[in-house]
Amino acid sequence: SLSSGLDLPGRFLFAILTLMTLIANLVFIEEAVYIYRKIPSSKSSVMIWINAAAPVIGTTSCIGMWIPRSAMFTEFTAAVFFAIVIHKFLLMMIKECGGQKLLLRRFENCRCKISTGPCCCCCLCLPRVRITRRTLFWLKLGTFQFAFLRPVFMFLSIVLWTNGNYTLYNLSPKGAAIWINSFVGVLTIIALWPVGIMFQQVRTLLISKKIIPKFALYQFILILSHLQAAIINILATQRVIPCAPPLSSSARGAYMTQQLLIMEMFLITLISRVVYRRRYNDLEPPECTAEEAGDNKQTP
Repeated sequence: SLSSGLDLPGRFLFAILTLMTLIANLVFIEEAVYIYRKIPSSKSSVMIWINAAAPVIGTTSCIGMWIPRSAMFTEFTAAVFFAIVIHKFLLMMIKECGGQKLLLRRFENCRCKISTGPCCCCCLCLPRVRITRRTLFWLKLGTFQFAFLRPVFMFLSIVLWTNGNYTLYNLSPKGAAIWINSFVGVLTIIALWPVGIMFQQVRTLLISKKIIPKFALYQFILILSHLQAAIINILATQRVIPCAPPLSSSARGAYMTQQLLIMEMFLITLISRVVYRRRYNDLEPPECTAEEAGDNKQTP
């Protein structure tokens, strides 16, 4: 740990960031208790998982900040957890529509747009697809594969690391890290595609359930924890971020990433509490009314 070699401002920064992590976890615990008590069990577990993303990433970053040698394990843990959250977010959108059966009934005469990001946002010629059980199965499989394969690649990386064949910041073609990270990147893009397709389909229906700010928070966590970290890592590898003894360029890049993530995840945790903290019963009658109105239109 480098905390023993820090000057007074450094110790103060570490203390503030640790306090922010602690507050974020306390806010999440309070929010999880509220969701568990106020929201039906069919939705509460999924929402608790999604709300936990920011505190978990903040906590792993804080551990990595205090114990630099644990950086690989903490980054992998955060990445695996968020891989599960991507799948849970898709399930949450389905559950907020009333479940799979009701969603299929609502959109039985509709066709969903699949030319959306991050895979096919430029492929406007792609045909629209009918929403059936099979379509939902493929959408769920698209996110589930990442939730399943990310831990597998984490295990493989740790095995190679113990054998000296894997270095987190070694991006040379001869190293295993560049190939594993590239393959995981492809799997990530494939997993994000079904979430984008589903969001485009249900965002108007679920606007009263704050689906747009929820999706925005999910996107912020994704960008900050993956893209921001990758950019800083590349800058550190290319020595754009200079070394400052006893820290190398890579170590300084890791510290910058961890400290930024702690602050960002703290803010996202507070915003998530506002967005997800709603009274479920207040939104139920309009949903039922809309459903009955739709049924009345279809009856004639």
